[in-house]
Amino acid sequence: MRHEKVNLRSLEPEDLELLYEWENNEAYWIISNTTVPFSKYTLKRYLENSHKNIYEAGQLRLMIELADEKKAIGTIDLFDFDPFHKRAGLGILIADEKERRKGYASMALRALTSYCFSTLQLHQLYCNILSNNCESIELFRKLGFVEVGIKKDWIRTSQGWLDEHMFQLISTEKD
Repeated sequence: MRHEKVNLRSLEPEDLELLYEWENNEAYWIISNTTVPFSKYTLKRYLENSHKNIYEAGQLRLMIELADEKKAIGTIDLFDFDPFHKRAGLGILIADEKERRKGYASMALRALTSYCFSTLQLHQLYCNILSNNCESIELFRKLGFVEVGIKKDWIRTSQGWLDEHMFQLISTEKD
């Protein structure tokens, strides 16, 4: 999948070191509900099973890569895939901080939402964003996601509680 300057590609064994670094970065744990580090062994097994399609695995992780440089800068995920109700959760991480605020997340989201609605024929996508992540809230709103609720005091941090905003994007296609 490609959109403008980014490619979305399947995971490769060579991604192990990057995934290990990103998954074990404690700054990202709050958005992924992680509280313990991942071992390389666990991530290697995950990579070995990443060939399974979304119908088998119930999820899909793709690397976000700069098209011209073939440089991985983050990941984009579909999770809680529900083929009966035709919906999935969506998450994105631009891990390379030097590549943030350049439009790459928007390009990756456009590519994946197009794939979800045209190829997977999903009816809707949803995401949950913490209240202190203003850039993500703005990004998803810009792409047409609609805020449908707020889970109050949903995530506990060392500084206190954060609300979590729920967004949906419903396909305009008739099912």
